Amino acid sequence: MYKHEKQAVERLQSNHIHMLPTLSTAIITFFLIISLSGTMLFPIMAFADEPQPVAQVGNTTYMSVQDAIGHTSMKNNTVTLLTDTTESVTVTPPKVVRGITLELNGHALNASNTTAITVPANMQLTIVGPGTVAGGTQPAVDCRGALHVEGGTFTADATLMRFAETDETSAQGSFSGGTFTAPTLFNLLDDAKNLGYVTVRGGEYRGMIPAGLNTLTLLSGSFSDTSNLAPYLADSLGLIPDGTSGDGTGDGMFHVGDLAISSKQTSVELDPANGLQQLSADDLLTLTGTQLNGIADYRLVADSDQLQALNDQIDRAMQAMEKRKAFEAVSQNITITAVRNTSDDAIDANPSRGAGPQLRTSDHDGISTQVTVTIKAVAEPEEPEEPGKPSNPEKPEKPEMPRSGSAVQALAIISLLLVIASAICAYATVHLQSSRLHN
Repeated sequence: MYKHEKQAVERLQSNHIHMLPTLSTAIITFFLIISLSGTMLFPIMAFADEPQPVAQVGNTTYMSVQDAIGHTSMKNNTVTLLTDTTESVTVTPPKVVRGITLELNGHALNASNTTAITVPANMQLTIVGPGTVAGGTQPAVDCRGALHVEGGTFTADATLMRFAETDETSAQGSFSGGTFTAPTLFNLLDDAKNLGYVTVRGGEYRGMIPAGLNTLTLLSGSFSDTSNLAPYLADSLGLIPDGTSGDGTGDGMFHVGDLAISSKQTSVELDPANGLQQLSADDLLTLTGTQLNGIADYRLVADSDQLQALNDQIDRAMQAMEKRKAFEAVSQNITITAVRNTSDDAIDANPSRGAGPQLRTSDHDGISTQVTVTIKAVAEPEEPEEPGKPSNPEKPEKPEMPRSGSAVQALAIISLLLVIASAICAYATVHLQSSRLHN
């Protein structure tokens, strides 16, 4: 028994000795895996803690929107957001760049401690959506230069956007799309004498527009508050007051249509018998009730050649009336066009404002309508009748034979005279025959 026990112990010891290398290998492998995992995880954890780029210009990324703006160029002036960011930026590109485009790219730019975006004088910024510019307690945009908004969502807790025209510069704003939400949508910067030139031609506006913003013009768009809109429209033709959209569904908004011309009477008739006079362009607009909806920058102009042709016909009709001659009816079509005011027109309208650039609503040029003016025919008057003709009222008509008792008496006397004459003739005849027999 002892011998067998000794052999078993020796075999167990031998097995332990053979297992040691295998166990050692397993332990070493385990620690190697742990070490390698730690080595691989460390840079990942370190990378996650590092700041991410927030904007891009071309193929280069930047850690702030402001830094990206500073690296724009004439060949590449588009700054694209790469993520949501909290930052207040000023449009100050290199001196050779006069304007940039901010592509929100579906992300949000939130104001940090002042206005989210500031556009200095002589700078131009175009904002393209989708995405958000949120001012929070600050405005979303302050503009002394030129701002063009083509899309995006803009919000603020008080005033959304502020503009300024001073003695040195004039702000310009153009809105063709986007959603704008704030208690007050537009207002003046503190040192502004006037708003500048701001034109709304699209977008959705949820908030109030103050009165007295002089050159603010509303061409089209949807508005939640119409209390002060009327002064910014030439008339209210483009405003749908019941808050329904074009398909008849209610959305609680009031819609201002695009630039349009309407005439209460597209065809009018002039009667020479009621008097005629030559028509000016203003007379024609009044006569036909032709109006332009909501464009302070535009005026209505009648085709001068067509208007002159109408006035020539009016002259002929007037001469025909004076000479008592016939005049055939004639019609004249006249085209009335909405023409954008030039700088000279703006100076004539308000000499104190000076000539400002006209960057507003140029894509609406060329809209026109046509009216027709007809002059009624004049018949040639009839010649007066000659005296003595039956139809001449001056010649007394031949009296009819009276049919009373006096006519009967006259006939009886005439008959008696005829009988006496016959008796005298008979007596004379008998006397003559007697004289012949005696002889």
